[in-house]
Amino acid sequence: MFDNPYSTAVLAWYETNARDLPWRRDDATPWSILVSEIMLQQTPVSRVLPAWEAWMERWPTPADLAAEPSGEAVRMWNRLGYPRRALNLHAAACAVVERHGGEVPSSHADLLALPGVGAYTAAAVASFAFGQRHAVLDTNVRRVLARAHTGVQYPPKTQTKAEAELAGSLVPADPDVAARWAVAVMELGALVCTARSPACADCPIAAQCAWRLAGKPAYDGPPRRGQTYAGTDRQVRGRLLAVLRESPAPVPKSALDVVWQEPVQRERALDALVADGLVDPLEDGTYALPN
Repeated sequence: MFDNPYSTAVLAWYETNARDLPWRRDDATPWSILVSEIMLQQTPVSRVLPAWEAWMERWPTPADLAAEPSGEAVRMWNRLGYPRRALNLHAAACAVVERHGGEVPSSHADLLALPGVGAYTAAAVASFAFGQRHAVLDTNVRRVLARAHTGVQYPPKTQTKAEAELAGSLVPADPDVAARWAVAVMELGALVCTARSPACADCPIAAQCAWRLAGKPAYDGPPRRGQTYAGTDRQVRGRLLAVLRESPAPVPKSALDVVWQEPVQRERALDALVADGLVDPLEDGTYALPN
């Protein structure tokens, strides 16, 4: 294990700059933290906050969600994006009830075995909900470590073994400090060491940052293309789901056909929603959210 040359400064910065987010408060439950981590995947905090608050008000425990149809999770997800995450949360809630008596498990292995929970989410929940010692490696952390330690502007598009090993080597030995480090370095990436406009003057580890000390060399890897939305199948799927979310009853095919003029793309998007389990085609020719 390396000595962590950044932890003292980053932890001190976090103490005075951390956002007051409800899933970080002392009264946050493991379930509320799990919900936040699923919602925050590829979605900014500003959009997640109202969705998380509404979700937790309706389903404060896994058992509350598991007792309802999965389609209600999709309906409640609204326009948060990537709606398969709603199905994953519903499936995870059912698994928590069936396997763990309704309590989110503290074991990293048990967390990883929940539907829709990958390596990052399992490590994050184990750290933030149960104060365990894990390397929590999300996009923000990867970017901070790429710049501060490796000296490049952006990390590789796909996480590498070397990144995981570096992150693991920097985890403080004390579990409580490790959990604090995990959220602090993540927050640094979200607020200061941002992708497009890093605020190096505000960074607590600027004096140690290999990328800054090298003169901030420009990224020379494969082209970094931003995600598009307008005109994509994602947009069509979103419009189709919006019709179903807003209807208390199954809808006829004609109600879906009007949301997008191009028939081939519209049918492809609808087929994808059915294949993903987000839409149920019923025997009478109507469509509904899953039951």
